[in-house]
Amino acid sequence: MLEGKRLEIPNIPGPPTMAEKSILSMLPHLTIRQKVLAGTVIPVVLFSVLGVASYNYLVRLEASLTHMEMADDLANTILEVRRYEKNFLLYAHDEDYDEAQRFMDLARSSLRAMADLSPQPRARKMLDESLSKNLDAYQEFTLRLRSQAEPPGSEASARVRDALRQAGKDMVDTSLAIKNSERERILRLVSSLMRQLVITGVLLLSFGTAMAMLLGRKILRALNTIANATAEIGQGRFKTLDVPRTNDETQRVLEAFNRMTRELERRQDQLIQEKKLSSLGVLTSGIAHQLNNPLNNISTSCQILQEEQGECDPEFAARMLGNIQQEVLRARDIVKGLLEFSRAKDFSLKRVSLDEVAAKAFRLVSSQVPSGIALIKDIPPDLALDLDAARIQEAFINLLLNAAQAIPDPTGSITVSARVDEKTHEAVIAVEDTGTGIPDEDLGKIFDPFYTTKEVGKGTGLGLSIVFGIIEKHKGSIIAERTGGKGARFVIRLPLTQEPEGPA
Repeated sequence: MLEGKRLEIPNIPGPPTMAEKSILSMLPHLTIRQKVLAGTVIPVVLFSVLGVASYNYLVRLEASLTHMEMADDLANTILEVRRYEKNFLLYAHDEDYDEAQRFMDLARSSLRAMADLSPQPRARKMLDESLSKNLDAYQEFTLRLRSQAEPPGSEASARVRDALRQAGKDMVDTSLAIKNSERERILRLVSSLMRQLVITGVLLLSFGTAMAMLLGRKILRALNTIANATAEIGQGRFKTLDVPRTNDETQRVLEAFNRMTRELERRQDQLIQEKKLSSLGVLTSGIAHQLNNPLNNISTSCQILQEEQGECDPEFAARMLGNIQQEVLRARDIVKGLLEFSRAKDFSLKRVSLDEVAAKAFRLVSSQVPSGIALIKDIPPDLALDLDAARIQEAFINLLLNAAQAIPDPTGSITVSARVDEKTHEAVIAVEDTGTGIPDEDLGKIFDPFYTTKEVGKGTGLGLSIVFGIIEKHKGSIIAERTGGKGARFVIRLPLTQEPEGPA
């Protein structure tokens, strides 16, 4: 029998965020396992692509650094050529000329090495060709000065010297241009690598955040809801979950959880019925004594009427028959109470007198309560509630039997009282006894299924758990109050009025 209630899942409904939409568009109709796999593979692929691209940039950066170093050496070599050129123009020493030519050869070797190291971009190739032409022109002018083809001090010699200086200047400018070109190329590579790392990092962070949000929405919150629902089941409140049509593991887990909830409630109903039959067995021996008295009275009245046949006074005979009828009704009420208690019925609310329900429970347990224990009932006769009378009677019986078993002395008392709390619009019912009481450390566990403080074989631990479930079905509450070891006190709160429920 289900309560017909559903526990809402707060995380499944509602529109997804923009990040989730992008991920959902990338991963349509996938199960959670496939999404987790995709969430693992895609970052690995992105990291691999990033690694390959970064390695390529680093290789190019290494080559550019090598070119930069060679271009710097080339520029220094050309400066040495210019230094020996000035010495030669000033002093006309042959060794200065020879050193200038040697450094010219070194510059050509460096230029060829740079060209052979790697394929050259068009701009750098043009600079290399320009520098090569400058070297050729410079060497031609130095040869003309060395051969003294023009008389020293003549106008022609001055023109050659000026041309030599201009060729040297162009050669230095070109070498510096090559050096600056390599520097700019390195800076561009570093900037591109940094930009690539930033973009890839942002993509990975966005992807990871979106996947975390998606999986958190699909799994973590759903699991948290299931954990809360499991705690509710532990308290005896069986509620099914709304199942979203996601066609993945979440839907299957929630469907399995609902099946488990329905099966647990069915099993609990079976346990309740078995506990009721067990209590009925305990009550039967006492009921036999209760039935024995009216049966003896009926038998005695019948014997008197048989002995007085034909001679019995009509008024006396009518009084005897009235006694028989009264005792029959008394026996009928006893048997009727047993039948109502043992019968399994659907949960339904009906306006009944709380005093009458408690009185029936008192009658059923009176034979099981030792004669020294007084049963006291203090309930207003006009206090009526929307109750399932059989279940509330069962709750009273369990509480009364527990109380009777907890009173070790020959004398004691069990009191059931009720009052109306106008502030909360509830009926407050107290069941108190003068027994040994409940230890403070056990107060939070006494309503747990199968928890008992009795000796092995003397209790199943289901009585108070059943009481808790019955009160919960009536949308009420029950607590065990601290009494400092002076007996036990249970306080039940039930709403004065409530909407009737259908079959549970």
